[in-house]
Amino acid sequence: MIAVYVILLNWNRCNDTLECLASLLTSTHRPLHLLVVDQHSSDGSPARIRAAYPEVEVLELAQNVGFAAGMNAGIRHALQKGATHLVLLNNDTVVAPEMVSELLAQLQPGVGMVGPVIFYYDQPESVWSLGGDIHPLLLEMSGNHGRGRAIPSQPVAQGFLSGCALLLPRETVERVGLWDERFFMYYEDLDYCLRVGQSGLTLLLAPAARLWHKVSASSGGSASPAERYQMAKSSALYFRKQMGLWQTPFILLFRSGSALLWTWRLARQGRWDALVAYWRGLRDGWL
Repeated sequence: MIAVYVILLNWNRCNDTLECLASLLTSTHRPLHLLVVDQHSSDGSPARIRAAYPEVEVLELAQNVGFAAGMNAGIRHALQKGATHLVLLNNDTVVAPEMVSELLAQLQPGVGMVGPVIFYYDQPESVWSLGGDIHPLLLEMSGNHGRGRAIPSQPVAQGFLSGCALLLPRETVERVGLWDERFFMYYEDLDYCLRVGQSGLTLLLAPAARLWHKVSASSGGSASPAERYQMAKSSALYFRKQMGLWQTPFILLFRSGSALLWTWRLARQGRWDALVAYWRGLRDGWL
């Protein structure tokens, strides 16, 4: 029997989590086990979630351990409860009623991960992510993964799917392992997608599965000091981990250019706090 567990992380964003849970409760797939991993919120989130939705299980952690470690805690808990399929979901999202059903419909032997089409929450018709490829030389996601791209009519094999929303069968976790907990925020999904592909499994985009995402809500917004620090640190960790000897000079050259470009952008905007945070993140990640 299929046992689908949806795992959400929450840290002081109870209103987002409640809105996401409300959308999940309209799901056409039944039964659906909902698990919220609360990362030691100080806004009363666990009590508020339990009061609003008694059927939702809340797993409380002693501290905010980041995305990868928080998801791992939820995955371990769900697998111990007998989960056969896992939906890993950002709490700052709203899902279409048929999203889980459409993701499940694309599973077949050899498919290790399925993702939906992701739209901007505040621009509901504008695509944020359709997944994409991973450049074999630079190990970055290649091409524009959302804006300006047409939604395919059929499922498409991808090298990368956003960690914002993913369906994984239990067998994928047993084969690939858990998420790398050195990534606090960002690049953990790129790292995991690369590992899934390296294991011989296929990643599929399910175009009929839809959800809407409040982009960068958990980090304080795009180009905030927290967002720039975590992005820079995680990028350095990712490339240190994944690049081979033959890729190293190309990646170092590419990343140096990226660092100079971000320095110019933030300096031009007078975002000195974000600029300092960005370079501190690069230092911490590489060292």
